[in-house]
Amino acid sequence: MTQTAAIIGGGVIGGGWAARFLLNGWDVQVFDPDPDAARKVDEVLANARRSLPGLLDVALPDEGRLSCHGSIAAAVDGASWIQESVPERLDIKHATFAEIQKTCLPQAVIGSSTSGFKPSQLQQGAAAPGQIMVCHPFNPVYLLPLVEVVTTAETDAAVVKSVKRLLTGIGMYPLHLKKEIDAHVADRFLEAVWREALWLVKDGIATTEEIDDAIRYGFGIRWAQMGLFETYRVAGGEAGMKHFMAQFGPALKWPWTKLMDVPEFTDDLVDLIAGQSDAQSGHHSIRALERIRDNNLVAMMRALKAQNWGAGALLQAQETDIRARSVLGQRADDIADPSQPVLTIHRAVPLDWTDYNGHMNEAKYLQAFGDATDRFMELIGCDAAYIASGGSYFTAETHIRHVDEVHAGAIIDVRTRVLGGGGKKMHLWHEMYEGDRLLATGEHFLLHVSLETRRPSDAGPQVDAALRRFAKAQADHPKPEGAGRYVGAPR
Repeated sequence: MTQTAAIIGGGVIGGGWAARFLLNGWDVQVFDPDPDAARKVDEVLANARRSLPGLLDVALPDEGRLSCHGSIAAAVDGASWIQESVPERLDIKHATFAEIQKTCLPQAVIGSSTSGFKPSQLQQGAAAPGQIMVCHPFNPVYLLPLVEVVTTAETDAAVVKSVKRLLTGIGMYPLHLKKEIDAHVADRFLEAVWREALWLVKDGIATTEEIDDAIRYGFGIRWAQMGLFETYRVAGGEAGMKHFMAQFGPALKWPWTKLMDVPEFTDDLVDLIAGQSDAQSGHHSIRALERIRDNNLVAMMRALKAQNWGAGALLQAQETDIRARSVLGQRADDIADPSQPVLTIHRAVPLDWTDYNGHMNEAKYLQAFGDATDRFMELIGCDAAYIASGGSYFTAETHIRHVDEVHAGAIIDVRTRVLGGGGKKMHLWHEMYEGDRLLATGEHFLLHVSLETRRPSDAGPQVDAALRRFAKAQADHPKPEGAGRYVGAPR
């Protein structure tokens, strides 16, 4: 059954929440009194559709339905999750919560995107205080997984457990802070760095661009995959964290920082920073900067996914869960009719699969077909356990026909047929589609190999039987157009 989320406040953060829920299969109902709210949400959603699905190597659930409403009561109707993202004024938030709680479901979660207020402050005067908690995300919400979940004693433990499970289900990482504090945890780091950066600019030590360069070419990359303490543990060498603390701890007493002091926000300082920022990035529109940001985030997070580390490990876990609940999680015995082509790939084309012509790079057609072959091998029992026992298939020959182009964000399916198989041999035919449009075909001939001798050998009996079952069931199909074709042969 499709779940419904209500988004109260459709700005950058609210729009990001809407996109995160919508692209993970939820229906989303938005309220924002801004007459341009629908346009702004649509623009955020366009960027999300372009970037989020490509983080995974399996397609997300079918997109939910988006609707905009003229009142809070209409937006929260039937919603099990309500996300408040209104301006950072406590009086506005209290009025918003009061309006929400007049008509919302009593079991609905009310999360606040606040970056500074504590949940006890948000709950003051509420009809049902335990229903309200901090769920503070990071921009862009549709890509960055962290959510700081901050609760009070008013919040039932079972509700917290449900909230964490739900957020994990839409690809996010709920960091549950059991003790509330102003600005939570992550923003306190950002505030410290921001204060120091303001002084460096004001004192003429560095420009805005030089400060950004120091972060993005140095410690920012380390932090992206290891955080702070794990980075410093490595810096301690073989002696570890104690050595690092002993070596660099005394530096904390040196007058390096101005963290407890803030430069006065004079017009001169604002003009200085704004002017440097314009010189640094003014040649890009905000929408263009968002797309550049998203391209970089997707590339970094997909790289981390390949290593099953940091934010990438979250993507791996989400992908595994989606596969398990889809036809891509089937085994050969689960397929009642083996005479039909088997769906082996169902995924979005990621941003980093496109080339200078704006469409999918030719090498990625091979990767998609290679992934389809791997999936079919897994289907017939040539899985990780089988390979660990000493047998696998090696590709001996491949022929790809590029029939049509496809662009980033497109959902592609690969359907696989067995043209022949048994003993040492497996002959596969892949067809790649976007909807009903044929994009490419791939013909692949593989040999079963002993990983001990690295020479061809007969497949194990269970793998061989599963392969022969498909080959026999599909033997009466006409030969696919293009099968056996050599490069440059006329159509």
